Amino acid sequence: MRDIRDGPRAALSTEMIQERVAPAADASHELIGTSVVNRNATPASISKIGRVPLPHFAWFVVAYNITVIVWGAYVRATGSGVGCGNHWPLCNGEFLPTTPQTQTVIEFTHRVTSGLSLVLVAILLIWCWRRTAKGDWPRYSAVAATVLLCNEALLGALLVWFDHVGGLDRSATHALFLCLHFGNTLLLLAALALTAKWLSNRDGRFGMVPRLYQTMAMGLGLVSVMVIGMTGALASLGDTIFPADSLRHAVVQDFSSNSHILLRLRVLHPIAAVIGSIYVLWLFETFWRKQERSPWMPVALTAQIALGTMNVMLLTPVWLQMTHLLVAEIFWILLVLASADQLFATRHSGLPLSRKESTGPNWSLGFKTADHSNRGGGHSL
Repeated sequence: MRDIRDGPRAALSTEMIQERVAPAADASHELIGTSVVNRNATPASISKIGRVPLPHFAWFVVAYNITVIVWGAYVRATGSGVGCGNHWPLCNGEFLPTTPQTQTVIEFTHRVTSGLSLVLVAILLIWCWRRTAKGDWPRYSAVAATVLLCNEALLGALLVWFDHVGGLDRSATHALFLCLHFGNTLLLLAALALTAKWLSNRDGRFGMVPRLYQTMAMGLGLVSVMVIGMTGALASLGDTIFPADSLRHAVVQDFSSNSHILLRLRVLHPIAAVIGSIYVLWLFETFWRKQERSPWMPVALTAQIALGTMNVMLLTPVWLQMTHLLVAEIFWILLVLASADQLFATRHSGLPLSRKESTGPNWSLGFKTADHSNRGGGHSL
């Protein structure tokens, strides 16, 4: 009889033990699974932790730096670079200018916004480093952006210290610094845009597409587009120092042997634009054959050509110079992202390389990237 009574008790006791042990086992299983997932977690999923996703912050940094660069063009076009004298980082020897003139306010605003840009990029670097894994491309591009921004600040400081910020400075040193400054600016925007794009991707690990000729062609193409921007900076400097009273007078200045070298160099800008357009058209054709097309890039290119033509016909008013530069920066970013989309491919576990797929808006030159993530029987992102 005792054995009969003990049978139900033992069964009840076993059930109670199972009920208590099961949650702990499930929790342990979840912890083990979580640790495995965390080791293989992609930066995109990790970046969603917190109130502001990391990719969104990265795109904000891109937009903010575009604004700072456009304002810098306004500083140059209005000759306000002398607003703080030859003092840097102080303004006329003061931390805060006490008797600000209009030029001083314009230049000081540019310096303050540039300083804030340093802070934002530093935050992006630290945040990106903490939220991505070793070997992820966003780490490299964020470091490159930080170095390029520091170099940008150094070039700006050298312009001030060597007193090449005057609106009528015709020296070759000023022109050289201006070209280096703008070239560094384009590289900075490229690094920031690539960081934001790669952080927006669901799979942060990429591999190079093994096509040497394509890599070389894209490298030369991007350099040619950079030359367009640098020669455009020279042309803009010549327009500021030697304003023309008519279109005919401007054309005569470009081809006159008595004109200043800055005026005769202005013709390099349209020549460089024609050469650089060969790469752009080749990239168009590449995407068109793959049926990865969208209207954004053609719209940006058309707008840029129209603004350049208007700039010449209207004798380069300041507002049009700034608009032309803004569209040029957007065009450059889209071009870089499209080139990167051709050079890099997403590396899925156990699958061959496939094209990237982004969680956010498609910023890669406005073309619609084809979804190859399900090819080969693999998992979809």
